[in-house]
Amino acid sequence: MTASADAVRALDHALSSYVRTDTFPLGIRMLRPGEAVPEGLRIPSRDVGEQWIICQSIGIARRYGWSIAVGREDVICPLASVSFGFRPPNARYDSGDAALGMYCSDPAAAEALEGATWRFETGEYERLCVAPLAKLSFEPHVIAVYGNSAQVMRLVNAALHARGGRIESSTGGRLDCAELVIQTMRTGEPKVVLPCNGDRVFGMAQDTEMAFAFPAERAEEIVAGLEATHRGGVRFPIPVAMRSTVSMPPKYQDLLASLDDAPTPD
Repeated sequence: MTASADAVRALDHALSSYVRTDTFPLGIRMLRPGEAVPEGLRIPSRDVGEQWIICQSIGIARRYGWSIAVGREDVICPLASVSFGFRPPNARYDSGDAALGMYCSDPAAAEALEGATWRFETGEYERLCVAPLAKLSFEPHVIAVYGNSAQVMRLVNAALHARGGRIESSTGGRLDCAELVIQTMRTGEPKVVLPCNGDRVFGMAQDTEMAFAFPAERAEEIVAGLEATHRGGVRFPIPVAMRSTVSMPPKYQDLLASLDDAPTPD
């Protein structure tokens, strides 16, 4: 399921009004084999003469405001390439060799970590498209928003306004691109996503940032939730408790008293 152009425009306006992120909220679409690349998207290997991995492409889209499509010829990260189905896995990949020594202490743990990674089937999709909501030339499958913890909290509030319950998220601390896109598409549910090491190194995700992803079909629900919770008093920037009479140091109190005792000029 996707979101209409009107729903995307309303969502972009609501995010600008109620969440105010530092980088552009994004729409993401997976293209099936043979599906044409939407108009206006840059394919890095063709148009820029470079190869951009998925977290890097997401970072460029949200910071530069570019619309990007990447596939097998672009994605030189072997982990993302297999997870997104652009290349088939092999025994070395499935064994968790890439995680051994870096993320895991022994082969069994590494294999378990790799086996728990979210994946599309090999060849299920041909490209990932990503662009700022304000510039979308395609109907997105997933909306991804990076922000600080308060901004992500506001999106959690919005997602739960009509349904209640809790947002359930799962992370392995790596391959956050798979968690943003594949996990969201597979589960059909919103997610809080912890940027991984690769996203920080190549996508320039900051230590102050988190991400929130949700199926694009819920765009109208998120807009309604943002508006309603804002009216209810849950807002960003967070209004802090500043309205009280503060206590001045004794020396300042004495000075104020002396000022009050001074004769008023005629």
